[in-house]
Amino acid sequence: MAEVRAKSILNKSKVFDFCLNPYTGCYFGCRYCYASLFMRRYSGHAEPWGEFVDIKINAPELLRTQMPRAKPGTIWVSSVCDAYQPAESRYQLTRKCLIEISRFNFPVFIQTKSDLVVRDLDVLSSINEVEIGFSLGTDEDRIGQLFEPRAPAISRRIKALEKIKSRRFKTFAFIGPILPQNPQRLIRLIAGLVGKIFIDRLNYPGQFMSFYCQHNLESYASETYFEEIKNSLIEECKTNRIDYELLF
Repeated sequence: MAEVRAKSILNKSKVFDFCLNPYTGCYFGCRYCYASLFMRRYSGHAEPWGEFVDIKINAPELLRTQMPRAKPGTIWVSSVCDAYQPAESRYQLTRKCLIEISRFNFPVFIQTKSDLVVRDLDVLSSINEVEIGFSLGTDEDRIGQLFEPRAPAISRRIKALEKIKSRRFKTFAFIGPILPQNPQRLIRLIAGLVGKIFIDRLNYPGQFMSFYCQHNLESYASETYFEEIKNSLIEECKTNRIDYELLF
C-alpha cells in the first residue's frame, strides 16, 4: 500500500452522474475484474492486479472542495475499486467521504463485496437517497473464493444484506459476472432482501479464459451458459416478484 494525494475525487461517470474511488487498485483481486485490464497502465503499477492499493489520503479534503461546485447528481461508490476493501478499516476514507456527502443533497449508490459497509449505516442514514448493494455472482462460497480470492464470503454478504434491509435501506444485488451457480438457489437466498437485481454476463471473456481453462470451467464462460442462467434468473425474479434489469 502507498499513500498518495489525488488531484480529483468526484469525477464524471458514464454510468451515474459521478463516481468516487477513494483507492486505486483493489486488494480483493477478483479474477474477472474489468478494471484489471487497464488500471495497472493507468496507475503506473507493474504489480499484478490485487497486489497494489494506493490510498488517496486527501479524498475527504478534495470532496469538501468539489461538492459545493458540483451540480447535484447520483454518486457511484465505487467504479474501479471496492470502497470497503481492507484498507478502509484503517483509513476510513469512504466513511469520511460519506460524511462530506451527507452535507449535500446528492443521492448515493454503493456497490461492494464487503460487509464492512454495515459499519457506516449511521452515516448513510443521514443521506437523503441511498441504495446499497452487493455483487453476488454465485450462490456458493467455494466458487466465490475461487474467483474472488480475498473478498468476504458470499454468505457474509447475504447476512450483511439482512442487516441493511432491516434498517429499511433501499437494497440491490448485482449478479455479475454470472459465475458458476445455481440460479434458483441464489434468488431464494436473496428474495425479500433486495428491491432490485442487476444481471450481467462475464465481460471480455477472451481476456480471462485462461483462468477458466486452468480450473476446467470453460463451459461456464460460454454464450450458451450465460443465456441459460440469464433466463433462469429472470424466471426466478418473476416468480418471486423481484424487479430486475438486464445489462447484456
